[in-house]
Amino acid sequence: MLKLLSYPLTVLFFLLFGLVLVIFHPIQWFCLKVFGYNAHKKSVSILNWFIMRCTNVLGTRYSFKNNQDIPTDRPLIIVTNHQSMYDIPPIIWYMRKYHPKFVSKIELGKGIPSVSYNLRHGGSALIDRKDPKQSISELQKLAKYINENNRSAVIFPEGTRSRNGVPKPFRTTGLKVMLKNAPEALLVPISINNSWKLLRYGKFPMGLGSQVTFEVHPPIENEGKVDELIAQIESTIVAGVNNN
Repeated sequence: MLKLLSYPLTVLFFLLFGLVLVIFHPIQWFCLKVFGYNAHKKSVSILNWFIMRCTNVLGTRYSFKNNQDIPTDRPLIIVTNHQSMYDIPPIIWYMRKYHPKFVSKIELGKGIPSVSYNLRHGGSALIDRKDPKQSISELQKLAKYINENNRSAVIFPEGTRSRNGVPKPFRTTGLKVMLKNAPEALLVPISINNSWKLLRYGKFPMGLGSQVTFEVHPPIENEGKVDELIAQIESTIVAGVNNN
């Protein structure tokens, strides 16, 4: 019965979601061209608040737990597990004062209203998974960018999303590049639960009634022992994932 109800609600969700993306595309352009980075960044934050509200149509609820005292005057590398594209709007909204930038596949840089524009012009890294040299170069640029501007980079070391909530082993190359090129960055692990349930049936229909939770763990300093550091981060994140 719940799955049957999800069909009309999914149609409504996609109509609202598409409308939000189309409306905010020229808003982003105007903010960036006329008022510059800060206005554009605010428009992106508000865009993602509206995307979260669109998912409320599906009965999705969000809980973002952040009891950490995280400074805004130094670069951050936010490391988190990955369950769906719906991981991203809450991170952008709730971590907005840290100016989060994402590592994304290059294909998303074209053709998607609002999303592609922000990825191309907002400071994120677009990597070609088929071209390791290009990927490393983009990650180095992102690391330099957050270092110089005291902003944050969000990286999903699993590489691809978990379809059932069970964390995949970290692919460490990208994270190692970031750690090497932004050694002053504070590492912030986040555990995400239940966003995979929005896609429990695939892309259509959407899952209903998901309680999506985010838990920000204590920040970790980069003290140079990279393999040990990554293992600690992975262990912290996985311990916060309930797999239910």
